[in-house]
Amino acid sequence: MEAANDAPLTVEIVYAAPQRTIVKTLYLPAGSVVADALRSAALDPEFLGIDLANSAVGIFGILATSEQRLEQGDRIEIYRPLTRDPKTARRERAKQARRPPRR
Repeated sequence: MEAANDAPLTVEIVYAAPQRTIVKTLYLPAGSVVADALRSAALDPEFLGIDLANSAVGIFGILATSEQRLEQGDRIEIYRPLTRDPKTARRERAKQARRPPRR
């Protein structure tokens, strides 16, 4: 009987753009790493235009490296770069909230 570690992996890869979300299921060989999943996703036309090679990625919300080993059922998340500094955006929202309403 073969060891369970040799079983193929089923993982999800996700990218959330402002207008749409891409969720794909990937079937990878045992021992695959994040980089293998990204290479597989790069072959899918829906990921065209996404900089998979340079994007930050995580597994279930925790940053991951490209050489991190995958486990059965992992959800790989591809993160978009920030368009604004979060602290600056929060300050601007707070400033707007303090202003009296226009009449």
